[in-house]
Amino acid sequence: MFYNVLSYCYSYMKQMAEATNWSPYINIANHSNIKHLAMSATKIVLEVTKAVTFVVTIVFMLFVLCLEQRLHYFQPTRLFTLITATYYLATEKMFADIFPTLLAHLRISCLDNLEILWAPVILSCTAQSLSFASAFAALFCGAYKGALITFYLNVYLNYKKLINGSLRVLDEERALVSVFRFASKKELDEYEDVCAVCLNEMQVARVTPCHHIFHTDCLRKCLLNCDRCPVCKRELKFS
Repeated sequence: MFYNVLSYCYSYMKQMAEATNWSPYINIANHSNIKHLAMSATKIVLEVTKAVTFVVTIVFMLFVLCLEQRLHYFQPTRLFTLITATYYLATEKMFADIFPTLLAHLRISCLDNLEILWAPVILSCTAQSLSFASAFAALFCGAYKGALITFYLNVYLNYKKLINGSLRVLDEERALVSVFRFASKKELDEYEDVCAVCLNEMQVARVTPCHHIFHTDCLRKCLLNCDRCPVCKRELKFS
């Protein structure tokens, strides 16, 4: 619950920071200055409710944290906090949306610039691994029913979902670009490490038969729309 509270506070502050329209009114049409009274009143009530909920949430969270004596019988270890926080992040949609960006900043070469496809696979495998460890611990402690339920719901069903979903998409997209060889360090230096599609630097790239170099993800997106080179428009075929 504590992680949910933090996630809610973060999402609300992010929403407020990214808001572009601070007007409490809603017009009848985009090009009209006439206010829609019913919709405007509804918007004001909703915004006030969200603001009050946010303030109350912050106050109660600080209140609970300040009353340490109330938490005397609940003192989680660092390992428990690490495991639960990792599992929460691996299953939280908000973190899943920003995780590909974090992976891209790490510049892990083995991901082949396909962070957007690897991200859900990594998160799912992480959650399944932690669930499997929890089920094994429950089994070791004699909680056989809990271990069985955890293994079936959190491991087996999620594994089937992974195989038929994110992992299948990853395999299909990797097969699409696997026919193109990797660019050597010399080739990257000659092309000044710049992708012709996104104009960003390249550490790992693919080479087309017409000797043009692209990020794997950029080439993949281009091939989804057309089977021609994005630069010279040559048809990308292999005999």
